[in-house]
Amino acid sequence: MPPLSLTNVTPAEETLVLDECRLSAAEMRVESGLVLGLVLAVAALYPLAPGPVDFAMVALCTGLVAIAHSARFDLRLAWTAPVQLALVPMLFLLPAWLVPTTMAAGIVLSRVPEVLRGHVAATRLLLAPGNAWFTVGPAAVLAAAGSPGPGEAGLVLLVAMLAAQIGTDFAVSSIWHWLTVRAPLSDQLRESCYVYAIDAALAPVGLLAALTLDESPYYLALLLPLFGVLGVFASERRERLAQLTELNGTYRGTAMVLAEVVDADDAYTGMHTRDVVELSVAVAERMGLDREQLREVEFGALLHDVGKVAIPKEIINKPGPLDDAEWALMRTHTIAGQRLLDQVGGAMREVGAVVRASHERWDGGGYPDGLIGAQIPLAARIICACDAFNAMTTTRSYRAAMAPEAAAGELVRCSGTQFDPTVVEAVVATVGATPAAQPDAVLRAA
Repeated sequence: MPPLSLTNVTPAEETLVLDECRLSAAEMRVESGLVLGLVLAVAALYPLAPGPVDFAMVALCTGLVAIAHSARFDLRLAWTAPVQLALVPMLFLLPAWLVPTTMAAGIVLSRVPEVLRGHVAATRLLLAPGNAWFTVGPAAVLAAAGSPGPGEAGLVLLVAMLAAQIGTDFAVSSIWHWLTVRAPLSDQLRESCYVYAIDAALAPVGLLAALTLDESPYYLALLLPLFGVLGVFASERRERLAQLTELNGTYRGTAMVLAEVVDADDAYTGMHTRDVVELSVAVAERMGLDREQLREVEFGALLHDVGKVAIPKEIINKPGPLDDAEWALMRTHTIAGQRLLDQVGGAMREVGAVVRASHERWDGGGYPDGLIGAQIPLAARIICACDAFNAMTTTRSYRAAMAPEAAAGELVRCSGTQFDPTVVEAVVATVGATPAAQPDAVLRAA
């Protein structure tokens, strides 16, 4: 029998683990395209503001970017750092074509110590050119406007530069995430809004720093204490993410151990659990549930029968119908499951509530609490329908398996009474079975 596994991981885990991994083949292909595109963009910017190169200013800006980028806050699909404070002055200090290359150099410089410590895979440095794409938009807008100084750039131009920065960055990052990890646009929008709000908030502070350039560009060094404070906050956040990763790994390990206990106690229940997990997650994805809800469905489906370890085997495997006393005992397994998960604590308490409600009915006739409709957690409604479908389509000790079409027809017949109608639609669509009418079938999914 194949080992159990949990596929959904937290944003914190993705953020930390990804840095430790070498670039995949897909990432290498996409990044190669972005590097080539950036080279062409830099070549296109050169005629707009060819200007002489002040290597002292290039070094200053590269150092500022590196220090700012060191205060990096990692998200799941993106990262943010106070580089806006360095970018705004840099746009007015350097020719437009040098801005993206300096940004890329600063990002690489900031990550080298992490590579040397083994916290970041060396190939991750190849992402720097792609991460510098967001500078192309504002550099092009400023150059097209004649490269005025910070004091001469009006509000309209400044807003246009910020809009160009956000637009360029979102377009490039969306393409990257779609081609490499197939990240949904909704996920990208959610995290991008957070990142861009921070950039917009820091832009005026960067402009204030840029206004000191007429006195001396070295006044930008006054930003260093601010970068230091933000770096402390970023480091503390990363430590918390690492702790959260370890804790979530513990929860996953606990869930898998409990599922293996159920598997060892009753082979049928173990195989049934695997099938219910697979179908429940597929239905949840079809219904558009977010990542946290998917995790809840997956954990809940994996552990929905964990309380059956407290039920005598002669009742679980009884070949004939259960009597009233046996049914009453069988129905305590959801309460036993919740009690067990409550003892684990943390995130498992939420899963315990799903396990407890996994045999409630849409019309209020379920157990143990008689919840009605939307009072039942959505994850439990999904698991309930998937559990019933799987139970009907597998051979049990008291009856033969039903055909998928017949089982789908039974779900439809009980839609609005035993099952959430929306969930039933998603289950039927997921299994791809045309519902067949059933005369008077009776569900028994304990």
